[in-house]
Amino acid sequence: MLRAVDDEQRARERAARLEARNVRRRAEGRSTYAWPGATDETVVIAPHQQPLRNEPSGSESAKLPLGEPEPRAGEVPTERAPRRGLALSTAIFSFATGISRVLGLFREVVAANYFGTKGPINAFQMAFLVPNTIRALVADAALSSAFVPVFSDLIEKGERKRAWRVASSLFWLTLLGLGGVTALFILLAPWIMPPLYPDYHPLLIGLSQLLFPLVALLGVSGIVVGILNTYDEFSVPALTPVAWNLVIIAGLVFGVPHVHGTDHKLYVYAGAILAGTVVQVLLPIPWLRGRDGRLQMVIDWRDPAVKQVFKLMLPVTLGLGLININALIDGVIGGWLVSKNAPATIDKAFRIYMLPQGVFSVAVATVLFPSLARFASRRDMTGFRETTTFGVRQIAFLLVPASIVTAVLAEPLTRLIYQRGAFTPDQTPIVAACLAALTLGLTFNGTMLMLNRAFFSLQENWIPTWVALGNLFFNVVLDLAFSPLGIWGIPLATSVVNIAGTAALLILFRRRLGKIQFAEIWKSFVRVFVAAAVAGAVAFAVWKPLDSAAGRSLGGQLVSLVPALAAAVGAYLFAARALRVREMQTLLSLRGRLRRG
Repeated sequence: MLRAVDDEQRARERAARLEARNVRRRAEGRSTYAWPGATDETVVIAPHQQPLRNEPSGSESAKLPLGEPEPRAGEVPTERAPRRGLALSTAIFSFATGISRVLGLFREVVAANYFGTKGPINAFQMAFLVPNTIRALVADAALSSAFVPVFSDLIEKGERKRAWRVASSLFWLTLLGLGGVTALFILLAPWIMPPLYPDYHPLLIGLSQLLFPLVALLGVSGIVVGILNTYDEFSVPALTPVAWNLVIIAGLVFGVPHVHGTDHKLYVYAGAILAGTVVQVLLPIPWLRGRDGRLQMVIDWRDPAVKQVFKLMLPVTLGLGLININALIDGVIGGWLVSKNAPATIDKAFRIYMLPQGVFSVAVATVLFPSLARFASRRDMTGFRETTTFGVRQIAFLLVPASIVTAVLAEPLTRLIYQRGAFTPDQTPIVAACLAALTLGLTFNGTMLMLNRAFFSLQENWIPTWVALGNLFFNVVLDLAFSPLGIWGIPLATSVVNIAGTAALLILFRRRLGKIQFAEIWKSFVRVFVAAAVAGAVAFAVWKPLDSAAGRSLGGQLVSLVPALAAAVGAYLFAARALRVREMQTLLSLRGRLRRG
């Protein structure tokens, strides 16, 4: 009896010491600890900051079933979805990505001023789509998505030296392999390119040969970015596209006016893209210093982890690459069946669409991906489900209002952004119609991105791959069915495919993990939609009279659009708070954290 009392007293004293330590660590913004069975929420402890104590060995860990993590003896740091920390990381990443997207949109404004959406620019667009599609299949995001879970797992197990050896091997294998693919394409381009577009074949072939080295460059970039993301470094990779856009803009502004003929000007544009990609690849490399290791001149293709990355890459390649294949198919069907101007017209709408898509959904999915990979590695499926659900709700909170407001103001936005120079007034309504059609699927595209990353974290990459294959065939059918509607029917087909793909992934995710809080997601979505509808109505109500009064000059368009967008943001936040949308708490907690900072 006395022994039991003593044990209980010692336990209380240890708990008190632990709580005192946690109070100090919370005040310093550091990670906290919990005893096995504790219920208080703790913040993420990244593997390179605080390794788990008593972590099972690699062989033991591999035998653990997917489910709740086994309790560990002693004092163990636990990981749960850190709402404020993730909000801050997402905000930083969104800001960096936002700068890049705005510059990218400005790049398109400059290009539209020189080339419009008619004529040879469509050959340029098809020449760019081909290497961009191959890049998505075997490089960049596809390679990074297969690499991060394997690299994170090795770091989690304390095998840092091996992790960096694997990264080095993949770096050089990627460079050599994709370099060979690039050389092969350059030789075969005269036979590959002409069937894709009905006109400007010499220009189409030459531009594609100049642009194809992007594949090899962005392949090695995927490894570098994957390493940095594993170490929770998101800002630098997000800012490298800023340099990419600046180089291209400089090439357009200072290069294009000094050459004669549209074909030569398009070659200057393509050369600027290639130069910008070189800068984008080199910039993040210095940030690899000071980590647990460094890239070496080594190729260890026999390492099982290297083979695992390539094994994972096959479904990831198909899953992510098929999305870009859809874009290529859209351009081919649009160019042959609808209009020779379809590829450039759809692309101009897509560039506006990518601003909210890139700033919000890419940011949320990218920031959460390493945490999801760590949850999966630790077999913490409760944290995994909570974080995925949080990501889906947050994407809806950000993208539903962006979708509705963009659709409502599609024509004035297109007019303000593009209508000057070679982009004539008759092109504005067509691009605006394509933009409105694309925004229908904006939220669903973001949700698909989040769910794909969740499956990739579980290293169950074939699930989203089969969904992507289904989407590919569905997209072809709808492209053909909607082509009589005109150019805007092609992006409408893409949006419908995004809706169907999201529904399929949600159902499969629930079957895989048992639950994903569908009721919470649905309630949140309904409230967000109501608040977003209010924002859309307010945006139009403010824009319409101001547009009539201020006119269509550049200053007049700014006078009508800026207040309309500001009023929409204010109305949305007010309505969301009135409707008690839970995702508002993330913004409020972020605001409080920034104030304390």
